[in-house]
Amino acid sequence: METKSEHQMYCHECDKLVSKNAVICPNCGVGFGNSTKSGFSLDSRFLATLLLCWFLGVFGIHRFYTGHTTIGILQLITLGGCGIWTIIDFILIVTGNFKDAQGLPIRSAV
Repeated sequence: METKSEHQMYCHECDKLVSKNAVICPNCGVGFGNSTKSGFSLDSRFLATLLLCWFLGVFGIHRFYTGHTTIGILQLITLGGCGIWTIIDFILIVTGNFKDAQGLPIRSAV
């Protein structure tokens, strides 16, 4: 087992040692703290995506917001797959399994 130094911490998802300055875990990709590369907090991205999906999901607006333009256009044309695609996306967002276009999970920091 590795020994933790003062400049390291354990990832809360995979329990691997990472730098205290890390924004995301290089092993599992989970975000740390309340910041991301884009400057938005994890909670604000999660909340914005969740609300966009709930209120405008049939138009695919949450997909445009997270960078999935092609899927957003398909959802716009099909009205969220007649609502089914929107429900699936909403469940994925709530459970923390929804990812943005860069592959980073959009999760609540709680």
